[in-house]
Amino acid sequence: MAGATTAQRGSPGSDRSARKGSGSPKPPKPPKSSKPWRRSGPKEPGARLRRAPVLASVAAAVLLAGGGTWALYGSSWFRVEKVATTGTEVLTPEQVLAAAAVPVGAPLVSVDTDEIEERVRGRLPRIDSVDVVRAWPHGIGLKVTERKPVLLIRKDANFVEVDASGVRFDTVAKAPAGVPVLELDAGRSPSARRFDEERLLHEAVLVASSLPAPIAKETVQVKVGSYDSVVLELTRDRTVVWGSGEQSDAKGRALTALLKAAPRAGRFDVSVPTAPAVSGS
Repeated sequence: MAGATTAQRGSPGSDRSARKGSGSPKPPKPPKSSKPWRRSGPKEPGARLRRAPVLASVAAAVLLAGGGTWALYGSSWFRVEKVATTGTEVLTPEQVLAAAAVPVGAPLVSVDTDEIEERVRGRLPRIDSVDVVRAWPHGIGLKVTERKPVLLIRKDANFVEVDASGVRFDTVAKAPAGVPVLELDAGRSPSARRFDEERLLHEAVLVASSLPAPIAKETVQVKVGSYDSVVLELTRDRTVVWGSGEQSDAKGRALTALLKAAPRAGRFDVSVPTAPAVSGS
């Protein structure tokens, strides 16, 4: 019996194709992700170990902060035990300490230095400035600067001290040495309505504060007749025509030169500092 023909058996290639196509298709490949794949599940023990030093540092910082606060406010280590003052000349250190009223025994960190400064200046007008500093661990320092009188105003039998800013800060029974006395006589001045006593006092202070130190010590009186009529009376019956308070620095230099050039003269005129004059020698 004849065998199956080639057409019946099919070609070898068709048989392989049939067998290949008869299998199940391959699953598609998963898409690539830009982020690395991480396994889900419980965290590794190492993460907890890495957090432990951080928590310990935080706890230590809290303890240190609490301990520092207690040391500053609650302990006796940093409390005010001593208050010292420097810079006094007319006043005594005891007067400054009494005016300051620093709370001895209080925590040093809690002392209000601004409040102490205001208290000292309010109670002692002679004080121009005061610097309050903490001197750790137990001290407070007070460095004061007193006002300097440049002019005196007679008040009955006393003298009112006036500083270079025009501040009348104290009344004393005895005139300090080397400080001139103001003599104000502007009642007949034609400019009296325009320049009142306060304005003329300002001019007198301006002149007195601009005098060179050697001349200021020899100035006995500052006479003010009007805004542009200021006259100085020096020791040994010498007179200086000053004029107004304008160009006071230049007038002071001119007067210094005249006193050296004509030490026996009795009258000096520096009202025009570029053309000073001297007479009575």
